[in-house]
Amino acid sequence: MPYIKKEFTTIRNKKIEDFLNEDINLDINLTLELLKKGKITDEKNRRIQQNEKLKCKSIFITTFEASTKSLKPIFENFFFAIFDKPSGLLVHPTSTNDYSYTLLDEIRYLYGENASLVHRIDKETSGLVLVSKNKFSEAVLKPMFETKQYTKKYLAIVNKELKKDIKIDKPISNSNSKIKLKMTTSKDGKESITFVKPIRYDKEKDQTLIQAIPLTGRQHQIRVHLDSIGHSIIGDPVYGIDENISNDILNKNLSLEQRIKYTKNSRLLLQANYLEFEFLDIKYKFSSNQIFD
Repeated sequence: MPYIKKEFTTIRNKKIEDFLNEDINLDINLTLELLKKGKITDEKNRRIQQNEKLKCKSIFITTFEASTKSLKPIFENFFFAIFDKPSGLLVHPTSTNDYSYTLLDEIRYLYGENASLVHRIDKETSGLVLVSKNKFSEAVLKPMFETKQYTKKYLAIVNKELKKDIKIDKPISNSNSKIKLKMTTSKDGKESITFVKPIRYDKEKDQTLIQAIPLTGRQHQIRVHLDSIGHSIIGDPVYGIDENISNDILNKNLSLEQRIKYTKNSRLLLQANYLEFEFLDIKYKFSSNQIFD
């Protein structure tokens, strides 16, 4: 249960910062951060603003309190850690009302409030996630990833035989689908490029193991691009299947057996398999330890 909302009886007409610092003993830096992020509200769920004098009887403070399931990094040093995330695990909560366990739980449990995700991968995708352990490494690593100063490679198993290397250069935008998170290729979308290389074809299953290298980082990019060329990823609950079935899977209205019937697997067979970057003049290369079933 990462997000916790706690109620505090106020002292009327006292400035919010003074009340939190003097009467609740909240660190001033944390106080300012919570106010900035809108995590302090009144009885009507209205955000309390900085320098505001309290008029309400109570305030509510929402904070992240990490839990653990003993997920350990595959590598760490003083500055950063690498986690090999399993499929089905969110990297962070979707909202302050989301009480599910996420990778951020383990990160904050192990390394404290200053640790953060450098980048993200989808809940359904397994594989490597880079985590900064302090503010210095965050300030160095996050801009590197925002400007694509890294190499990231994925493995996936797709429908049908893919016979040759292909460059998929198709812009991606939001879909008009009733499934809110779904994306689509569109001439009006943002530039999106993925290189795809076939590795091995399974004739019996009519499936191909491929490597995908995205040059851009759009939401669901690899999944959308592969589906757009008729090679949707095995186990995908969104792309390559009927939208009504997809909606039922996402809303957990179907059993695991039914999901497998429609998607051919219990999980999305997409994995962030390789990550390479340079940090403080040292080149790091990591590979996922996971294998597909």
